[in-house]
Amino acid sequence: MKNPLAIIGRIILSALAELGKLSSFAFHVLSHSVRPPIYWRLIGQQMWLIGYNSLPVVGMTALFTGAALAQQIFTGGSRFNAESVVPGVVVIAIVRELGPVLGGLMVAGRVSSAMAAELGTMRVTEQIDALVTLSTDPFKYLIVPRVFAAVVTLPLLVLVANVLGVFGGFLIGTERLGLNAGSYIQVTIDFLQAVDVYSSMVKAGVFGFFIALMGSYHGYYSSGGAQGVGKATTNAVVSAFIAILITNLIITVIVFGGVNG
Repeated sequence: MKNPLAIIGRIILSALAELGKLSSFAFHVLSHSVRPPIYWRLIGQQMWLIGYNSLPVVGMTALFTGAALAQQIFTGGSRFNAESVVPGVVVIAIVRELGPVLGGLMVAGRVSSAMAAELGTMRVTEQIDALVTLSTDPFKYLIVPRVFAAVVTLPLLVLVANVLGVFGGFLIGTERLGLNAGSYIQVTIDFLQAVDVYSSMVKAGVFGFFIALMGSYHGYYSSGGAQGVGKATTNAVVSAFIAILITNLIITVIVFGGVNG
């Protein structure tokens, strides 16, 4: 039988090696992002693919989540005669957490997998090697436009998700739960603060970076033909999900970790 400590040590060393490789990859992406040339046409294409094409799924997710959240809060609040808290809790929960997190997860499931599959296919068919042969930097041509586009477009998507999520709560609250529309809007405005919106946008930008980074990283280093591309796609989505959840907790604790947060 193998020594359990040796197995654990091997796993830890492998994880640290992978983390170092990912960190080096991220450093190369950031360093190439601030040096010319910048392929603006490719960035525009990626913004369209990541942003506009993700809008329907992000919008529907936010709308129905806001409606369901309002219903659940009303049901729970009615046990304590606190139905009036529905607008305030909905807007805080959507803007601070559910809008950016659910939006990020939906985009990660759609975009990270697509990036990993596309770049993985280019890797196993030696198209990336062909770019190097033609003196074209793969980081500048393939990866930087994806990362840049994701960082820029995800805050816009999350902004739309926040609006639709709050609107979904408003619809269910006024049309089904009998809440006054004017009072609902006023309570929403009173409870929403600028720091809530800022933190949501910061989260979205960070999530966009990790979504594109994980998709590009796993696709760029994929190997083993079609099976390797499939594995890279799965790993990209899972790692993007994990990165989103971890960074969401970190940013939330930093911004709202105080007693009066």
